[in-house]
Amino acid sequence: MQNSMTMRHPTLVDALWAGDGRSESQKLMRYALLAIGGSLLIWLSAKIQVPFYPVPMTMGTFAILAIGAAFGARLGAATVILYLAQGAAGLPVFAGTPEKGIGLAYMVGPTGGYLVGYVLAAYAVGWLAERGWDRNVLTTAAAMLVGTVLIYVPGLLYLGVLFGWDKPLLEWGLYPFVLGDVAKLALAASVLPLGWQFLKRK
Repeated sequence: MQNSMTMRHPTLVDALWAGDGRSESQKLMRYALLAIGGSLLIWLSAKIQVPFYPVPMTMGTFAILAIGAAFGARLGAATVILYLAQGAAGLPVFAGTPEKGIGLAYMVGPTGGYLVGYVLAAYAVGWLAERGWDRNVLTTAAAMLVGTVLIYVPGLLYLGVLFGWDKPLLEWGLYPFVLGDVAKLALAASVLPLGWQFLKRK
């Protein structure tokens, strides 16, 4: 008998747009459309800046975590990889582009580790959503916290490699963003379970 950590639950996208019963070509088209649409949503969200303390809050990480939960592990990670590929190709998809550079030159800069973390976070949050963690506020918040940690760990490690471990890495790459991430975590913890409640009513 499968337990809750091995049994796969439908994701929010599965419930909204089921892929069962389709041909392989139709399934591939579904995946492609979702990945392209999701990458464009991340692009748009990265450009949204919300006035916040102590620094303005961008919505890119919220979109990545929400897409991971809604799409599931593999499709969520693939969507983020497509988004990164768009950035590597020179499209101004990231927050701060094109003002701070574009393409690979931007990606190997100070934000490089966080970009790697985006893929890890989308996969992990998607995996947890496939185990039903996106169905209520507490487990959704826990999944988003896991995803947020997986963004910061490679981000801070890369900052250390890039600038040296004697530098104030936490003051540069963590502390200014904590309050904003708590706000985004709370938003995601509310929105995703509400989506499931809406579907149940329908």
